[in-house]
Amino acid sequence: MTEVLAVANQKGGVAKTTTVHALGAASAELGCRALVVDLDPQACLTYSLGFDPDHLERSLHDVFVGHAPVADVRRPVPGVPGLDVLPATIELAGAEVHLLTRTGREHVLSRAIAPVLDQYDIVLLDCPPSLGVLTINGLTAATAVVVPLQCESLSHRGVGQLLETIEDVRTFANPSLAVRGVVATMFDDRTRHARHILEEVERRYALPVLQPPVRKSIRFAEAPALGKSILQHAPNSAGAAAYRELARQLVELPVAATAAS
Repeated sequence: MTEVLAVANQKGGVAKTTTVHALGAASAELGCRALVVDLDPQACLTYSLGFDPDHLERSLHDVFVGHAPVADVRRPVPGVPGLDVLPATIELAGAEVHLLTRTGREHVLSRAIAPVLDQYDIVLLDCPPSLGVLTINGLTAATAVVVPLQCESLSHRGVGQLLETIEDVRTFANPSLAVRGVVATMFDDRTRHARHILEEVERRYALPVLQPPVRKSIRFAEAPALGKSILQHAPNSAGAAAYRELARQLVELPVAATAAS
């Protein structure tokens, strides 16, 4: 069965896009056939993969409004054999409005990717920084959720909200949805505060914290403008090593459902 992971956190700036990009590239390095899906109208993942969202003829918008199937919209990622992207453009914001008028709107993405799932070992969904209909589509299509978390007070406050949304999705649309765990991003283990936030999230919400944490590095800021992941831009960096290890775990370990609390 193909693993479909929604990378979600309604707070912006917690490295969701960086995590999807790096895990996709690392999965391809491991020999997996991987698909990354850009569910954010800001199209940051699409841009960071080397595409200009303003000049794409087709995007996920066309899939959502029924103008094209996923097989005709996905694109191979340059320089990363085995990795494809389902790109986004700003038009996706219009598709979100369109989805609100549709019956069964939360299932549109899962139905759209179903014909190509057997062509991939792993699918990674880059959810927007909100709990709107696009994120709900991601959670409904997913087998499990990965939560990137910047270890700051304001970042972890939204975890409870996200878990409530996950529980709603389990109740109404996707009863088998699991929570794989938290990925600590932009982590600075020199500070007691960062370690405390991570421990608090694990204790309060009973969420597993995936190891290793991804430490802060300027290399992450440099990579998107080059259309590369951290694995291509700084292949020997600590950040690249962390995402390689996380990808190895996510590809090989079985999903263990974690109840929202």
